[in-house]
Amino acid sequence: MSIQCETTAKKSAGIAMGFFERYLTLWVALCIVAGIGLGHLIPQVFQNVGRLEIAQINLPVAILLWMMIVPMLLKIDLKALKGVGKHWRGIGVTLFVNWGVKPFSMAVLGWFFIGYLFRGWLPEEQIDSYIAGLILLAAAPCTAMVFVWSNLSRGEPHFTLSQVALNDIIMVFAFAPIVALLLGLSSIIVPWNTLLLSVLLYIVVPLFIASLWRRFLLSRNNGQQKLERTLKTLHPLSLSALLATLILLFGFQGEQILKQPLVIVLLAVPILIQVVFNSGLAYLLNRAVKSPHCVAGPSALIGASNFFELAVATAIALFGFESGAALATVVGVLIEVPVMLLVVRVVNSTVGWYEKPEGIKNYDECCPSR
Repeated sequence: MSIQCETTAKKSAGIAMGFFERYLTLWVALCIVAGIGLGHLIPQVFQNVGRLEIAQINLPVAILLWMMIVPMLLKIDLKALKGVGKHWRGIGVTLFVNWGVKPFSMAVLGWFFIGYLFRGWLPEEQIDSYIAGLILLAAAPCTAMVFVWSNLSRGEPHFTLSQVALNDIIMVFAFAPIVALLLGLSSIIVPWNTLLLSVLLYIVVPLFIASLWRRFLLSRNNGQQKLERTLKTLHPLSLSALLATLILLFGFQGEQILKQPLVIVLLAVPILIQVVFNSGLAYLLNRAVKSPHCVAGPSALIGASNFFELAVATAIALFGFESGAALATVVGVLIEVPVMLLVVRVVNSTVGWYEKPEGIKNYDECCPSR
């Protein structure tokens, strides 16, 4: 990476990183504490909010996710999606990690940590159920939240959208067989209503809204300036929705966290290792095949994150609401945001190292329109 390109990247990063975003990790930590505390002090309020759901999808959380991802989808020019094939190496790496590595690596980690290393500290009757929950979590790649992580890592938005859409299609056919294989079940109950409704709510509808909104802004005088001004205005709202989502998620489980802190911590260990391993693997493989950094970042994040709505719904359908499997998937929800923020930070801080080899495009070549 040339000195000029490196300077440009640093300037771009500086412009994008405001006060709110710079200390996002601190706000996340405060919201986690606030969520747990409020969930303990006023559990009835969170229980009532938690009941506002359709097909295991919480509607208030869905609305907050819209507030998070619509501003990111506003950046996407649907006409430009036809050119995403040039990033075929990144697509191949992400698919390999998501479907060829992640479910199986989580199964190994679950069997080792929960089935062996931590066995003495966990309820014996729930061991297999905990492992099942971890596998369910890893077998479902993330959808909506990936747009947040990709945006924070300055990822190529068209690549992110196409990769999420491709994962959703594969998930319809591959989720049940992979879970059935790893859990040793002859058949698995897939909550299709949750899967299809999630794709509709988190991808189709917000993309439709963002596309119409983008078209309207660009059709006006000085349309590009109006679009950029709108994105700048919505950015704090998007991050605020992320923090509000955290308060809700941790508030929903506040009582459970305080009642079973050791179980929560032990279940978090294989999930944390899985995220670090798979994100690192995707990042390094992208570097090896010379994908640009703006593709490698979202590829690493997509490769590591999880579709927790589907995992939680499937765990409840298979093992029951009070099962260890349901708890394990919920732990995945609880640590998703803090851990993925850590991955984002690592991705953003290693741009210079990533782009050192010859043949890797710099950021301005990868995302000239952003």
